[in-house]
Formats: sequence, C-alpha cells, structure tokens
Amino acid sequence: MGGGGVNLGALRSHNTALVLDLLRTAGAEGISRLELAERTGLTPQAVSKITARLRAEGLAAEAGRRASTGGKPRTVLRLVPEAGHAVGVHLDRDELTAVLCDLTGAVVARRRTPLDLGAGAKTVVERAVREVEELAAGGGRPGAVLGVGVALPGPLDHRRGVLHRVTGFPEWNGFPLRDVLAGRLALPVVVDKDTNAAALGLAVGGAAAPAVSFAYLHVGAGLGGGLVIGGAVHRGARTGAGEFGHQVVQLDGPPCGCGNRGCVEALCLAAVARGDLAEAARVLGTAAANLVALLDVDLVLLGGRTVAAAPGTFVRGVAAVLDERARRAGGDAVPVRIASGGERGVAEGAAQLLLAPLFGRAEG
Repeated sequence: MGGGGVNLGALRSHNTALVLDLLRTAGAEGISRLELAERTGLTPQAVSKITARLRAEGLAAEAGRRASTGGKPRTVLRLVPEAGHAVGVHLDRDELTAVLCDLTGAVVARRRTPLDLGAGAKTVVERAVREVEELAAGGGRPGAVLGVGVALPGPLDHRRGVLHRVTGFPEWNGFPLRDVLAGRLALPVVVDKDTNAAALGLAVGGAAAPAVSFAYLHVGAGLGGGLVIGGAVHRGARTGAGEFGHQVVQLDGPPCGCGNRGCVEALCLAAVARGDLAEAARVLGTAAANLVALLDVDLVLLGGRTVAAAPGTFVRGVAAVLDERARRAGGDAVPVRIASGGERGVAEGAAQLLLAPLFGRAEG
C-alpha cells in the first residue's frame, strides 16, 4: 500500500502551507488567486506557481468565478477534500480506534476493535496494520492515503517514533513503532502520545477558541495531559512534556505503576475504582491547578472515557479547585469545560499528525 500520486514532500513548504490553509478555510466557496496573494503576502507569480502545482496534484480545483470591481471576473479555487486522506490510529490500553479522514479532517470511515496493549508488539502491530489496510481499501482510494498517525499512551520519543516505558506495559520500552509500521505499510508514519494527538485535534479544529494556550487532561484507563502553547502543541526538548499523570501530589502516597508514590494517576484512578468520582475530580483539580499556576494557560479541557461517564462531576470538581486557588490569588479562575469529540478525538487528532503540517497548523 503506497501513498499514490500525491507528492507529500513537495507540499511541505511554508508558502504552500499558507495557500493550502487559506483554501481549506475558504471552504466550497473558494478563494481567488489575488486574495491568496493579498492574504499571504506572496507575489501573484508565486501564488500562480503554487496553485498550478496544487491543481496538477489534484488538491485544488476551480470553484467558479466571482464578480470583480474592475476587469474580468476572478476565477476562484477550492480545496478538493477527497484528493488525499490520512489514517489516525488510537492504540488505547484495551481498544483500537482507527479513522480515515479527508484533507479537511472530516471522518469518512471509522473502525473500532478490542485490543490488549500488553499482548506484545507483534500482536498489536499486526492488528494495527490490518485495521489501516481495511480502512484504506474500504475508503475506495488506497492510493490517496498520505500517511498514518498513531497515538498511544506515553512516554515516548515523538521525533524517532520510539516508545519508552509505558506505564503498566514495560515490554514496549525501546520499541521502534514508527519504523516498524512504516515498513509494513509502505506509508509515512508519525507516532505521538494520545494526549498530544487529542490536543492537536482540538487546536486545529478551533474547539479551544479563543484560547491560544490550553491544557487537555485525559482520564481513561490512565491519566495524561497535552499542552498547546501559543497555538502549537508543546512537546519539549525531548518530546516528553505533558506527563501530567505522574506528578507527585502526595509524598509517601500509594505506589504508582511508574515507580513513584502518590502520583495524580494513582490517586485519581483509585478514587474512580472505589466509585468516589467527586474525590477523583478533586484530585484532578489539584493537579490541574498546579499546571495552571506553572504555565498560566487560558483554558482547561477535560476528556477521556472516565470523564465522559460523569462530565458534570468532573467539570464541577476541577473548577471548584481552580476557583478557590484564583480567589486566594486575587485573580480570575481559568475556565474548565469538556473537550469536544469525546473518545474519537484521539484518533482524529492522530490523523492531524499528518494533515496539520500540510496546512502549517499547530505544530511546535
């Protein structure tokens, strides 16, 4: 299975990304070459060259003509969403979700199946390959798949696509997931933490607007965080930022699977296990307040299966802690709300690991 006729490498330039993003946001109505030049600051000649290449690749097409204030009517161009697709795969601890998205990020096909992340690399890779191949074939355009984004629990090395010691699954430590999948699929593959993928999807989709800096906190089988600072996903120098669940909030507290004691994840999930969701929300709020104090983000978004089961409880509990901290500090509380997209947001965000760079969006 290959990438087909679209030359992905040729599209990844700053100027092309500017033009593609404007075509994307213009929608079906389209945008003229003159408007593209005015809004990008590029010369009309540069815009003509870029749009000619995009049309040759099948990524742009004429969308009619628009009346001009003088001279002949202007031809407007639009993005062709179906000209390319990306697959997003979410490898959760107990479930695999895969989506096929067009160039706008819209989901055109979806698959979900049980998964045991602890079953071993070979088993998990085989399952992922099968799901990606089924999606690509079912979408009817296997040659137009630009690549695959894979999201799973961290920590991991995003740049090299190598997993570290995933909490509860030490057998994955050092596994080169990106290169193994790329070799099997003959497609570009990007690997990132599930929380980073979800945060990217929220940033690109505008779900966090008008906030340009926010924290996405995910509570499911584990607990993690994704950070968007200045509109871009913040991964850190070693791509390890956002290991939110393993900040210690109780010295000499209960042991955590990471080897520490008193981690947010251990305390929060223990409260969930005994049915005390209010306490779980309070613990999450305490950790969220620490994060807000450190980074001064504009917004806290909550997601994950556990949150989805009791959204009101978690929003109220986290907000109560943030409100109390803000009152003591004499400032305004950072708002808290449920992230849009629910569980599917991780897989869709994983697809954006391939799509967002094409449009110059939210990559840091």
